[in-house]
Amino acid sequence: MDLSFSKGTLRVRRAQTAADLDALQALRAQVFRAGRCDQDRFDARASHVMIEDASGTLLAGFRLLLLEDVAALQDCYTAQSYDVTPLAQLGMPMLELGRFCVCPGLRDPDVLRLGWAAITRLAEARGVRLLFGCTSFPGADWHAHHAAFAHLARHAVGPVALRPLPKAPARIALSAAPPAQTGPQDGPVALPPLLRSYLGMGGWTSDHAVIDHDLQTCHVFTALEPAKIPPPRLKALRNLLM
Repeated sequence: MDLSFSKGTLRVRRAQTAADLDALQALRAQVFRAGRCDQDRFDARASHVMIEDASGTLLAGFRLLLLEDVAALQDCYTAQSYDVTPLAQLGMPMLELGRFCVCPGLRDPDVLRLGWAAITRLAEARGVRLLFGCTSFPGADWHAHHAAFAHLARHAVGPVALRPLPKAPARIALSAAPPAQTGPQDGPVALPPLLRSYLGMGGWTSDHAVIDHDLQTCHVFTALEPAKIPPPRLKALRNLLM
């Protein structure tokens, strides 16, 4: 389906050419790998989405992988780090969101909003039961994220029956992270913008974080059932497509 639309000076479109994919992978390399190459076998199977300004400069991008059966679920990027078997009970299709990245230093919230508008458009059109992916915290030292992990353990962990099971050997239980030593226990914590978006729409996380030394990040499994997005939030996203 067509994922192309514009809002103000921003344009969202599906990558169409090898040059488009090269540009996306270059941005990913800058964000995730300090300039080193970032590509994998999942790129060939995914739809890649670009967010550009009026001059055609790439501001952000991500990839979407539609999973139409259990075999595809077990062979997605996320399944390398998490045992996703419990998710199968929700039924298919599912949609994996990956490599969401924004140009370093960019602070335009509309970029993230337009990205979510494109994602929800595809999810609704394909009858997606679950949207999920890995949401990253910069840096592989989990201690730097202990306050955020403790916050997630108290407020964001998903239902027991659906949570992915541990798989990656390098991991930390969110409940093992001590809360911040100063300030109120439930005070504001620093969460990645993408994770805040997931949670703001009713999403949830795994009960553990994976320590990814390859990408030098810690990440949590993050999931969202499109059918459970609060109606006002869904309406706001649909309005961006008009």
